[in-house]
Amino acid sequence: MSTPAIEGWFTTGPEPALLASACTECGNLAFPAEREFCKNPACSGESFETRELSRRGTVWSYTDAQYQPPAPYIPAADPYVPFALAAVELPEGLVILGQLANGFGVNDVKVGSPVELVVETAWTDEDGEKTMWKWLPTRSDNEAEQESVK
Repeated sequence: MSTPAIEGWFTTGPEPALLASACTECGNLAFPAEREFCKNPACSGESFETRELSRRGTVWSYTDAQYQPPAPYIPAADPYVPFALAAVELPEGLVILGQLANGFGVNDVKVGSPVELVVETAWTDEDGEKTMWKWLPTRSDNEAEQESVK
């Protein structure tokens, strides 16, 4: 059985999505979802609704994680295998940090590269698979068009 590593942060299934909170007074979005007070300094809202964020965005920045982060991080492999992180800007204006999908590294993206949200197994324990969202590098419409011309 697979379950999200962090409940309430994302959906699973064929079209997974990150879950944000939207302030019912000003519409300000927050990820991870805010439940106490609106993060907009000009708003005193304390009521929120849940919204799915766009599944596609563009790489805003990226890096290679060459060292093992401290607990509670759980490495996907033992010994530790470095992975790539991408900060992805979504059409809603939020920048969300996440790992690149398995098999992809910093040589597969550049600033402005299109990516798509996917859910992959992060680790497996006695309770089953724990899943986490990741960013899958994709081709832009221009790249796909150039590829079809060749």
